[in-house]
Amino acid sequence: MIPDRTAFILDNTRLQSPPHTPGISLYLADEVTPLWRLTEEALEKIGLPPPFWAFAWAGGQALARYVLDHPQAVAGQRVLDFATGSGLVAIAAMKAGAASALGSDVDGFCGPAVALNAAANGVAVAFTDTDLLEAPPPPDIDVILAGDICYEQPLAGRVLAWLTEARAMGKTVLIGDPMRTYFPREGLIHLAEYQVPTTRELEDFAIKRTSVWAFP
Repeated sequence: MIPDRTAFILDNTRLQSPPHTPGISLYLADEVTPLWRLTEEALEKIGLPPPFWAFAWAGGQALARYVLDHPQAVAGQRVLDFATGSGLVAIAAMKAGAASALGSDVDGFCGPAVALNAAANGVAVAFTDTDLLEAPPPPDIDVILAGDICYEQPLAGRVLAWLTEARAMGKTVLIGDPMRTYFPREGLIHLAEYQVPTTRELEDFAIKRTSVWAFP
């Protein structure tokens, strides 16, 4: 097991800017960091779940870019970044003028990752590892942002149902997704499209066509 998660993140990543959000710096893994070279077997041996927090996924980058380019979407609002990972989207929301940002993720490593990344960007982002899908959407949230949440079933179905409930409560719901397998092909409002640079080590293409969508 890893006793000091913050130290582990600092030792195994480096501070860098995702290609689509050059104004934001995150502690991420890449070809020159130790975490990049760890196999699934090695990760399991040290007690580390798949480190999704160590990468800036295409859906999150597109959603963060949209928020930065359209600050009116979050300005003055209480924002939830669902499945926050590195905290990229929550950080973008705070930079765009959100009143507050809460990152949620069931992976306990995301807490220290979000704290480190928020501090690196001079913003405050709260964090919870509570499984929010086990209860109705929180009432003290105005906007829910969700990047790359449609990569597997049945999780995608649960999340989409929960987001639909949130929209019915009057909350703004935005999703960033590069058309993952379980992304709904209809019923959402298309807001923007981006060509997000990525790596063939993580994705099937070096450039992922990624869109931002709103719940109607």
